[in-house]
Amino acid sequence: MRREQLEHVLRSACQIAGDPDVLVIGSQSVLGAIPESRLPLEATASMEVDVAFFNDPDDQKADQVDGAIGEFSFHEMNGYYAQGVSVSTATLPEGWQDRLVLVESQSTQPGRGYTLEPHDCVVSKLVAGREKDYAFADALIRAGLIEPAVVAERIEMVDVRPLVLKRLRDWITMHLPVI
Repeated sequence: MRREQLEHVLRSACQIAGDPDVLVIGSQSVLGAIPESRLPLEATASMEVDVAFFNDPDDQKADQVDGAIGEFSFHEMNGYYAQGVSVSTATLPEGWQDRLVLVESQSTQPGRGYTLEPHDCVVSKLVAGREKDYAFADALIRAGLIEPAVVAERIEMVDVRPLVLKRLRDWITMHLPVI
């Protein structure tokens, strides 16, 4: 995915939901903070943008987005699509809202997007724990775009079960520099 495609999804989602503020919580949120030219292939491979709305308690806006620009409509025409999700879909470190990255340009009008700070995004992917999530996190670390020490700090800020926390700690320990 490219930044221009992310902006297209943001503009469309804002118009469909009638809400100017869209939150991107999936892997493509890294496009908000890191230029696509610096991102490894594993970070931009997804053609899905997970979008949520801050004020959507019954997920009605998310459902509208799914129906209008979801996988089986918008995707066929554009090669990428939005998936409407709830803000609670991702497990995020405490304070994530204060670190959001604003994506606002002529291309996002009439709205704007908020993307996860890349370290917060990586932590949420590690919590999910799928093979593609580990590949995503590992690629960002190898490219020098994510600091393992910051990820380690943020891991301590997630509310997860003890076994999940151990899995996260074990994974990041393998990526920390040896002192």
